[in-house]
Amino acid sequence: MKDMINKQRDYFYTGETKSYSFRKMQLQQLKAMLKRYENDIYQALRADLNKSKHEALITELGILYTEIDFTLKHLKSWMEKQQLDAPFTHTGTKSAIIYEPYGTVLIIAPWNYPIQLAIAPMIGAIAAGNTIVLKPSEHSVHTSKLLAHMLQTTFDANYITVVEGDKEVSDQLLNERFDYIFFTGSTNVGKIIMKKASEHLTPVTLELGGKSPAIVNRDSHIKYTAKRLVWGKFTNAGQTCVAPDYVYVHVDIYPKLVKEMKKQITKLYGKHPLANKDYVKIINKQHFNRLKKLLDNGTIIAGGKVDEKQLKIAPTLVEDITWYDPIMQDEIFGPILPMMPFKKIDDVIYNIQQQEKPLALYYFGNNNKEIENVLDTLSFGGGCINDTLYHLANPHLPFGGVGASGMGAYHGKASFTTFSHQKSVLKQTTAVDIPVRYPGGKLAYNIAKKIFK
Repeated sequence: MKDMINKQRDYFYTGETKSYSFRKMQLQQLKAMLKRYENDIYQALRADLNKSKHEALITELGILYTEIDFTLKHLKSWMEKQQLDAPFTHTGTKSAIIYEPYGTVLIIAPWNYPIQLAIAPMIGAIAAGNTIVLKPSEHSVHTSKLLAHMLQTTFDANYITVVEGDKEVSDQLLNERFDYIFFTGSTNVGKIIMKKASEHLTPVTLELGGKSPAIVNRDSHIKYTAKRLVWGKFTNAGQTCVAPDYVYVHVDIYPKLVKEMKKQITKLYGKHPLANKDYVKIINKQHFNRLKKLLDNGTIIAGGKVDEKQLKIAPTLVEDITWYDPIMQDEIFGPILPMMPFKKIDDVIYNIQQQEKPLALYYFGNNNKEIENVLDTLSFGGGCINDTLYHLANPHLPFGGVGASGMGAYHGKASFTTFSHQKSVLKQTTAVDIPVRYPGGKLAYNIAKKIFK
């Protein structure tokens, strides 16, 4: 591993990765690679998670194609030296920010969106001019193997390489010195990553998770709210870091919303979701057993059926839940959605404020005053008004967490800046030399006093 990283660092020092033409070509090759292996990607995602072609295209490949195209369109302007103003005291100087790549970066990807969440940060790392070591998740076995094959047959290993393996391999990688680490995964593992990175003072981006709330107020559009909640929660069988983790619903519309959500579950997944050949499975037995145990919480009002052989759990709604129940202690990360009625929005805000800051928040309603109240009083990574998940597919919006849900952001220009050091440079004139900054007795002091006051 040390030899592999040193070879990447030596290649980086040649300066080849820094030119616009090189970065553009690599992004074009990346897109061509995804298109060339598109059918293989569909097969790998089907094998690992039972994803349909439609779900794989919408949630994995489509986002990547959009991201690459957006980056190619804007990359040249992003790379330009940014000229800045200077105060009167700096007359005669020119100030600028130069975006330079960090060097050799480590990207550790998760299993839930194993193609998208591996390649998306790579787009930013390539655009910024870095070399890359990618560590896919060992839980998505088929996709990990395919990623290694695709990238190793497309790029020079001294530029981009893939390291497969389990936790021990990740630990070995983290013992080495990288110039930047980008991690997507759980908050608990994120703490380990940050601790390891601190040994070399390596900067990090941590894309974590948490319990992302949805709030449905009484002035919401019942049908659209139900449909968008069901889609946002049960896409990928709830194994999504920004999926609604629980829903607060105003008591006045609670029965209507639940009824409509049941209807939408049937529309999207059929009367028997476990028999739906395109319904996503739980990644492995360990996660399946954890989720199955959570079904003992509260009262099941929709779904609740499981298939241990297929590792599937039907889209499930539960009620009679309190913050003391096990299901509310950690992120669910599965197709189980607690429904919690409320009377006053202030009570909802208070309860959410008592928890760790979530990665996402979704508010449904049309009263602008109440929308602004929620946005002003609650801290969260990002979110939507009257929708779910959709914000992360907009390359104009930075995506990332806050507090326990992560640090740093990416997508679009934010990806480029994440993997770039903003080097501040001041160029001083040699035509004159302003004497006021030098020690010069009372006259120099009086002039300086007038300038600075």
